[in-house]
Amino acid sequence: MKRIPESSRIFYEQEVAPMIRERFQAYEHRIAAGIAGEGSDCLGYFDHISRDHDFGTGVCLWLTEEDYDRIGSVLSIAYHELAERHPGESALTDRLRERRGVMTTRTFYSNILGIDCDTASGGLTEEQWFTLDHTCLATAVNGAVFRDDLGEFTRFREMLLRYYPDSVWKVRLMEELHFYASSIQINYARCMSRGDLVAAETCRLRGLESAMQLFFLLKRVYPPYYKWTYRALAELDETGRFACLIRELAGTGSDLSAWEGKQYHPDVLNLEDRVVVLAEEIAEEILAGLRRLGLTRGMDPYLERYCDEIRRSFRGQR
Repeated sequence: MKRIPESSRIFYEQEVAPMIRERFQAYEHRIAAGIAGEGSDCLGYFDHISRDHDFGTGVCLWLTEEDYDRIGSVLSIAYHELAERHPGESALTDRLRERRGVMTTRTFYSNILGIDCDTASGGLTEEQWFTLDHTCLATAVNGAVFRDDLGEFTRFREMLLRYYPDSVWKVRLMEELHFYASSIQINYARCMSRGDLVAAETCRLRGLESAMQLFFLLKRVYPPYYKWTYRALAELDETGRFACLIRELAGTGSDLSAWEGKQYHPDVLNLEDRVVVLAEEIAEEILAGLRRLGLTRGMDPYLERYCDEIRRSFRGQR
């Protein structure tokens, strides 16, 4: 579990929970509580820089739709009375108010995922899965749940944590394999051969992004918001090799001098360009991951080759 702010847990245990017990005793066992959703504090990545906006002690209180209709308004007033007089937190922003406080379980997940989530049934259709991106899913399952006697909030959370259905996962893999190969294994060299530095840098950065997305897909973990993606990757990378390659690629700019006097050939790698070398080393790491998962037995690091192979592996499943 990520290290969430201890102040939020203490706020719940010492102030919010006693208030609920005293004023809403009949609903105490029906109110789920925790801290999750948007914000670096929910990822455990908060620091002194995080405090410059939308930061403060607070918790989420999740209700069923029926309970929200009955007590949502009065519980919200009671919660915000506590939050406003909490030491040092008197200037809560409107955005932070929206992220914390009283809401329905359905509203919480629907707002983050951008679809109408029937949390009572606890499932998503394949069509709904295909509309979601990795980041919103990471946001939906981060943080910590302090209490959930009814279990509705936790059941939906655990369903999301089981990861994409197999067919959706494989489609996402194919997409990123194609993007990686086309951007940094093919088009980067073509752009450098033309002397088009801006286009080449775009290809390098697009390949960098796809490499990180592929890492998380192979780990079957949702990557967080883009500014935290590398940090989460480095934490998950057991050997550290993939993270080192990504970091070096991020810091290695396109070098036109490496292409002086070179004639472009689609089947010949320009190993004088460090970006090309790093792109192939990263591709070899990704290919090793595909092999470990039994998705291919191939040895060629050109990743586009494996899209059709993966497609054939689930043909007829959808």
